[in-house]
Amino acid sequence: MKIAIASGKGGTGKSTVAANLAYTIARSRDVVLVDCDVEEPNLHLFFPAPAVDVPVTTPVPEIDPDRCTLCGECGRFCRFGALAVVKDCVLTFPHLCHSCGGCTLVCPQGAIREVPRTIGRVACSRPLPRLVLVSGILNEGEVQAPAVIRAAKMFAEGHPLILYDASPGIACPVIETLEGSDFCLLVTESTPFGLHDLRLAVEVAETLGIPAGIVINRSDGEDAATVAFAQEHNLPILMTIPFSREIAAVQNRGGLIGRDLPGWEERFMDLFTGVSP
Repeated sequence: MKIAIASGKGGTGKSTVAANLAYTIARSRDVVLVDCDVEEPNLHLFFPAPAVDVPVTTPVPEIDPDRCTLCGECGRFCRFGALAVVKDCVLTFPHLCHSCGGCTLVCPQGAIREVPRTIGRVACSRPLPRLVLVSGILNEGEVQAPAVIRAAKMFAEGHPLILYDASPGIACPVIETLEGSDFCLLVTESTPFGLHDLRLAVEVAETLGIPAGIVINRSDGEDAATVAFAQEHNLPILMTIPFSREIAAVQNRGGLIGRDLPGWEERFMDLFTGVSP
């Protein structure tokens, strides 16, 4: 089973839910936790352990000047400005390339070939006997987050139970993370911004055809609007985490409430049971 943990906005506690859920599950069975928030991965802070790094590369164009006639077809084709044909050469801008491969197809002289360029890495560790952590890490200044996410997901592929911690929002990295998931946990907070972005996240899950449920984090007891929205969309509220100084203190020191506070391991196991078929 593949469970994605997502949110329409940042700061809702999505990674906190993912980390505590992974810890709880790992107490009784094997699980792989994949950090797909590749621009700002943080699950390794909850689970420090030695990791093995594997580079992630993506193909970018390389011009053969002996065959190039400066016809300009490649520059006209590229919509990302990664190729520019000037007076006596073709300039390439690898950081702008989206690795579509189209330039190699439109070149009438066959003067373009693709070469690999490193854009990030995947770090794999085993912080607990029954938990494997896979973290996708995008290099600074790079734009191809989905490529690193695909690589991170590939390392977990084939395992019977996988948790994907998505990046915040609803952009391409989130779509890439949710693709192929069996269930999506949407973490929100009972604020106007939280509800607004929850609506967007629900639309994404519905468009992708992924069943979803809601976790309300930092609840101050004023959850009526979120509850009404959940009922309107026939979405179960699977867990409510209160706005608590005790919980905040555990999280601020990098702890896990499922491990450090009594009763919370059982609550996260109930959350997993509510998601499992």
